[in-house]
Amino acid sequence: MAHAEVKHDYHLVDPSPWPLLASLGVFLLALGGVVFMKGLAPVADGSDLSFFSYMGSVFFSVGKPWILLLGFVVILWVMFGWWGDVIKESRAGDHTPVVQIGLRYGMVLFIASEVMFFVAWFWSFFEMAIFHTSRAGGTWDSANPLFEGLTGWANWPPPGIETFDPFHLPLINTLILLLSGTTVTWAHHALQHDDRSGARNGLFLTVILGVIFSFVQAYEYSMAPFSFDGSLYGASFFMATGFHGAHVLIGTIFLAVCLIRLMAGQMTPKKHFGLEAAAWYWHFVDVVWLFLFAFVYVTPKLVLGA
Repeated sequence: MAHAEVKHDYHLVDPSPWPLLASLGVFLLALGGVVFMKGLAPVADGSDLSFFSYMGSVFFSVGKPWILLLGFVVILWVMFGWWGDVIKESRAGDHTPVVQIGLRYGMVLFIASEVMFFVAWFWSFFEMAIFHTSRAGGTWDSANPLFEGLTGWANWPPPGIETFDPFHLPLINTLILLLSGTTVTWAHHALQHDDRSGARNGLFLTVILGVIFSFVQAYEYSMAPFSFDGSLYGASFFMATGFHGAHVLIGTIFLAVCLIRLMAGQMTPKKHFGLEAAAWYWHFVDVVWLFLFAFVYVTPKLVLGA
């Protein structure tokens, strides 16, 4: 009896190389980012290490993207392989109701971590808007912090920074994302009712709208009257909206994979967590953009009269 097969609703995964490779890829991304932006410090004692010095100049000099690109390749390989294994497990029947609950909890926690990620960027944006006058040589009025905060907002963005018109390209992108939220909901609802044609059309439109959003944002960046390294406003603007743009790109790929799987007959009205998770993620991206549109685009232009 001690060696009898254990009967339970959980799925014990087979040994996998993906966690180790994912750690390696993240390490290469971090190291590659440092090398790309700052390079590595030279040998402190000035010893002559000609071969290593040469290799360092090739791989570790400022602006060399090789390690960063290698990290991206490894991460993409891990994503393709690991999620491919998850799909195979699902099709093999390993995703029992208990396992599916765990997957849902995992997706909820992942989105919660993403919420905190963007909270950090919003915090940075508001902190720079309110306290930038103190950083520039002014003094903080601890006796009247509300007045000081309003004074900071009144002088944000800094003089000389021309912001985007929020009711031009940003408004267009807002409408695009809101529309994509309705189409992905349509796709999910259609699949729940076994309307595969409606699900396919809704997903296809959502992917197209995601691609259009990315192109519009790229065009907007090309027209920016400020740069990333030119001001606190520029740095906070590009970091906040740029990371959101990266999430739109990831979500678009997520939905495109769901579309391919749907067309291959791998989703049913009773079993389609991949599409459900993609829809959750996409709605999260929509909500983040509404906050960005309100506070990063509209507030400086209208409320403050910038």
